[in-house]
Amino acid sequence: MSFAADAARLAGQALEPVLPLWLALRARRGKEILARLDERRGLAADRPSGPLIWLHGASVGESLSLIPLMAALVEQRPELHLLVTTGTVTSAELLGRRLPPSLAERVVHRFVPLDVPRWAATFLDGWRPDAAVFVESELWPNISAALAQRRIPSALVNARLSPGSARAWRRAPALAREMLGRYRLVVAQSEADAARLRSLGAVDAACWGHLKAAADPLPAEPEALEALRAAIGHRPVFLAASTHPGEEAAALAAHRAVSATIPDLLTVIVPRHPQRGDEVAALLAQLPFSRRGQGALPRTEDAIYLADTLGELGLFFRVAGVALVGATLVPKGGHNPLEPARLGCPILLGPHTEHVAEMAASLIEGGGAIRVVSAATLAEAVTNVLTDPCRAQAMARAAAAIAEDASHLPGRLATAILDWLPQT
Repeated sequence: MSFAADAARLAGQALEPVLPLWLALRARRGKEILARLDERRGLAADRPSGPLIWLHGASVGESLSLIPLMAALVEQRPELHLLVTTGTVTSAELLGRRLPPSLAERVVHRFVPLDVPRWAATFLDGWRPDAAVFVESELWPNISAALAQRRIPSALVNARLSPGSARAWRRAPALAREMLGRYRLVVAQSEADAARLRSLGAVDAACWGHLKAAADPLPAEPEALEALRAAIGHRPVFLAASTHPGEEAAALAAHRAVSATIPDLLTVIVPRHPQRGDEVAALLAQLPFSRRGQGALPRTEDAIYLADTLGELGLFFRVAGVALVGATLVPKGGHNPLEPARLGCPILLGPHTEHVAEMAASLIEGGGAIRVVSAATLAEAVTNVLTDPCRAQAMARAAAAIAEDASHLPGRLATAILDWLPQT
């Protein structure tokens, strides 16, 4: 074991006495569920009989990207049970909503234990998974060591490692080599990520595609969709989806500019975090708007519809004539641009698409998306798409074709992972 691994173990042991207080403070702020804090210490195991795979996705995007893989695993091994862990309350809520009933009955959810040696051991000894699957960039020294000690095979899928993170890990090369070398399978979401992972110790890291590109279309409640369409009528809709601070102001500026050409435009703003509803509403005070978080539908006189609710993007992509994908106009790396693609919605992307670089490049090169860099270019793109139905339809078709190309990936990953389990 490297010096850095020893340091991580000692740091985890030293922090163990104070972490329960930290978790309690997070619970008071709504970032943990008080009644489930034991799970963060590796407790509350209830292992079902038969084969069990542990899958972990830290937050919303990561956990939801695992659903196609979970479905493929259960399809190939119907007797399989899945333990799914997440690190945020929101991801747990959304995962519960998105799992189809046939899959939900095979899934047990827990909050992931913190990377403390004793808590990791408690968790693994309680659940005894036959394999473990982590998504994106989950590198935990103590959990990694505990898995290795128990000879539990593990995979890192849809792996992502930014240039900055790679530089940071090169300061502890032995630790990076230890952890990455323990994964039996490393599948990166891009060739560039695979190269960085290989340079740090994942010698067989490969790129098979992007798991988020394989997701099913976002759902929408039929009655809610019918009510929303009736309220909007024939108005053209510009959607700013999963926005972060700074993007709402850009969407508002674009709305004002586009309204000069399209006076009946309705702009729908969906903040990534619904709890920012009051903050976003304050930006809209000079325009008529309604808030979905208060139970309202858009009115005829509304310029803006603030959709400050959770898990309803499937509704809004279905009614929008064009959508800006959030976290791309500000330096956040970008959310999944294939969510609107699967629902026939033309796509606009800001300059910051580092987390979805290959998907973004494919969409732009294939004619499925337009790159914008400011509120002015956003307004120009919105106007062009909404006033040119032929262009909008061509963009939607091109994006849908790119989304379809990734449908094979979950099955390929499932086959590789299930090979590690004892055959019945």
